[in-house]
This record gives sequence, structure tokens and C-alpha cells, in this order.
Amino acid sequence: MIKEIFIRNMVCDRCIKVLRTEFKNEDIDLIEIELGRIKVGIKNESQFERIIAILEDDGFSIIKSPKKKLVEKVKIELIHILEQVPFGLEENLSSFLSKKLKKEYSKISKTFSFIEEVTIEKYFIKLKIEKVKELIQSQEYNFTQISQMLDYKHLNHLSKQFKNETGMSLTDYKLNRKGGRKSLDKII
Repeated sequence: MIKEIFIRNMVCDRCIKVLRTEFKNEDIDLIEIELGRIKVGIKNESQFERIIAILEDDGFSIIKSPKKKLVEKVKIELIHILEQVPFGLEENLSSFLSKKLKKEYSKISKTFSFIEEVTIEKYFIKLKIEKVKELIQSQEYNFTQISQMLDYKHLNHLSKQFKNETGMSLTDYKLNRKGGRKSLDKII
């Protein structure tokens, strides 16, 4: 039997690599894998229980609720946006998500806010701030370049958001790196 499973907290390529390796070691037929979703061939109930155990041991969990699946899809789309910088969306975030998820943005937004208790926009800002931290730590770019890569109109706007989210200025973070980075599955 082929089963599609939606997975919470699967937020990076390393997550995919870990699951590929573990499923191979357990001789589990992994048909497809992408952030937040796998498709597996399951031989019997005990193998399905083993899949659940692997997922839980690695800090993942199965998503059953359609609303929670939608929220996870939103998170994954936002993470994908930030994988490639400069990202420069050609449309606003609401239009992008609506097209990607093939749903009205108002429904997506209400569901996300209800489940996560934060708006999509605020969540995306938190993701962007983590990306800023990553780019600062790489020491390849100055603050102006970072603000441009993340589609801020002005460095001042990035500086203000960074200070609001972290409690420190960009310069203080660069010099001290206190407050560290958060893993993407721990943003909210």
C-alpha cells in the first residue's frame, strides 16, 4: 500500500537526508520525499509503526488535520522563498501563497493565524530575521547588501525589524552574536 504522509518540523534538506538514510537502513520503500511530505510503500502495519517511530525519534510528527497540513505547506513555501537570495518576489506574498496553494488567501491567512497564533506576515518576518543572522554570520555581505537581498526597501526598515525581533541592533549582533540563531522549526 502506498501512503502519503505529511510531516511537521521537516524544514531543511538535512531533514530529507536523515529520513532517506533511516528509511534505507530500515528497508522502507521511500517513493517520494520533499519538505513536509513523504510517500512510502508500506508492507504491513508494523512497518507503518516503525515509520512513525523513526519520525518521532528524529523530532518530526505526522500531521493529520487538513488545517495543520495547510499551515505546514505555508511554512514550507516561505522557507523555500528564503532558500535563494536575493529572492525578490514578483508579486505580493498573499498572491504568491494563494497561487502556490490554490486557495483564497483569506482562508489561508485565517487558518494560519488560528493554528499558530501569529499572522503569516509576522512569521515571515521572523524567518527573514533568522536569514539575516545567517548572512551576518557568513561575513560575506554588508548590511546594505543583506537588506537588498531580502527585499527591504531601506536598510532602516531591516534595522528596525531586527531590533524589534532580537532586542539588539545589527551591529551589536555582528559584534557579539548573542541571542544566536533559532532552528526554523522553533520559530513560533
